[in-house]
Amino acid sequence: MNIEEKLVSSITKIVKEKYEIEPQDGMIMVEIPKDNSNGDYSTNIAMRLTKLLKRRPQEIAQEIKEELLASVKDIDSIDIAGPGFINFWMKKDAMAYVINTIIDAGDDYGHSDAGKGLKVLEEYVSANPTGPLHCGHARGACWGDSCVRIMNAAGYDATREYYINDAGAQILNLGKSLLGRYRELFGLDFTLPEDGYHGPDVIEIAKEVKETYGDKYLKMSEEEAVHELKELGKKLELDRIKKDLKYYGCEFDSWISEQWIVEQGLVDKAVEKMNEMGLLYEKDGAIWFKATEYGDDKDRVLKKSDGYYTYMTPDIANHIYKYDRGYELLVNIWGADHHGYIPRMKAAMEALGYPRDNLQVDICQMVRMVENGQEVKMSKRTGNAITLRELCDDIGVDCARYFFLSKALDTHLEFDLTLARTKSNDNPVYYAQYAYARICSVLRQAEVPFHKQESYQLLNHPKEIDLLKHINSFTDVVAEAAATRSPNKICNYIQKLATYFHSFYGACKINDKNNPELTNERLCLSEATRITLKNALNLIGVSAPEVMAKEDIEE
Repeated sequence: MNIEEKLVSSITKIVKEKYEIEPQDGMIMVEIPKDNSNGDYSTNIAMRLTKLLKRRPQEIAQEIKEELLASVKDIDSIDIAGPGFINFWMKKDAMAYVINTIIDAGDDYGHSDAGKGLKVLEEYVSANPTGPLHCGHARGACWGDSCVRIMNAAGYDATREYYINDAGAQILNLGKSLLGRYRELFGLDFTLPEDGYHGPDVIEIAKEVKETYGDKYLKMSEEEAVHELKELGKKLELDRIKKDLKYYGCEFDSWISEQWIVEQGLVDKAVEKMNEMGLLYEKDGAIWFKATEYGDDKDRVLKKSDGYYTYMTPDIANHIYKYDRGYELLVNIWGADHHGYIPRMKAAMEALGYPRDNLQVDICQMVRMVENGQEVKMSKRTGNAITLRELCDDIGVDCARYFFLSKALDTHLEFDLTLARTKSNDNPVYYAQYAYARICSVLRQAEVPFHKQESYQLLNHPKEIDLLKHINSFTDVVAEAAATRSPNKICNYIQKLATYFHSFYGACKINDKNNPELTNERLCLSEATRITLKNALNLIGVSAPEVMAKEDIEE
């Protein structure tokens, strides 16, 4: 239990026992003040209790102060400020105790059981296997991957899933497009569907098909050729997507095919179930879902008059299958163009008897790529949208992921390619990795191996205290980022941690031959910081380099 947790626990006990109030979640908060003169930690609980107790907050704060001073030995002093803020100053050895906690935990520091084992299925990317992933997919991919990393660290049982949209008109058009490009390679007349796929990836696949199968697809009917080529093209496109995602540090635990959902009869079963529950009606030869009864703005067609299911129907079946596998919370990352699709899917799940809030959708807003102040829409190589692979080859996987994760997913992102290529402290990922490499350099330069202490009485410089408070808060930050699915909070934490270490490094001589005791304590603090920073970077899939090139880092 870290210091903030101890303070929250102690205040909770006082509120329960002294005031006979059962605090609601989030009622008792302990924060680090922006200004150190306002204490190491602060709480506004006295003001929150004012309405309930019908008393002045300063009086309540004074009572809580007396109780805390008598029961929490780690508190050095308490001040009541303004309308009733309770500001704490902690004993220095209590602040530094976290060092041993971190060193002992190692790679597990930051982990907790906050999620209580909740089974979560996070579905993201789920792009049609009809072409390469682009920058919009790249943002959702690293966001979903990082969310699962963070949730699992915080005690959830989270799984990554890719839903393959491989049934329907888009796959048929892929087959037709491939046949056209394939015929073109033999010098034959060819046509490409207007809503087909004209990109260079289709041309490359057509060449691969010719090299492997020769003129095989010229000897069969067009219908047969399109059928076989769409399956072959789908497989090759999906293989490429998997390779690009792996290159990007995103590997999935589960791949679910829409076509498989259909072939297993799950779509028919879903419609039958909804019909038995009285959720459907027939009109104009089509089957409709009574979506308006469950919060949607209009009823939705599930089966058209021509006998074909709409896009929504296999999607409903897919979500039922998610629940059937035992997942308690379903999370989807959808593009901004799917915003209107949320209420209809929530309506379907609620109608089927699942809690409405157990399906949550995070919207991924658009990305605007900028270079030298100008928007960049197309790849210089292909003239098409910049692909995930091209972006990573250009600026590196670490930089791509960090930049995408630095802003909340539901906000528009301006991705500065010029800044991403810059090796300076203005580049946030460089700044963070520079801090890590600097810590490793400091530890390598130590003449005597450092060792843990029972207490750290010499760490009392303001820069040391700032650093101690920040690394102490890491577990809580991870739990909060997991609960809100906000990897950007980990990025914010990393930036502050890098700043605190750089400040500590600049103000305090770490390796001091004339003061071995202080050197040892500062090396222990540096090691605890190294572990924390590495663990934080790992949560967002960014590497922690122990050495950077001489032109990149100088001591």
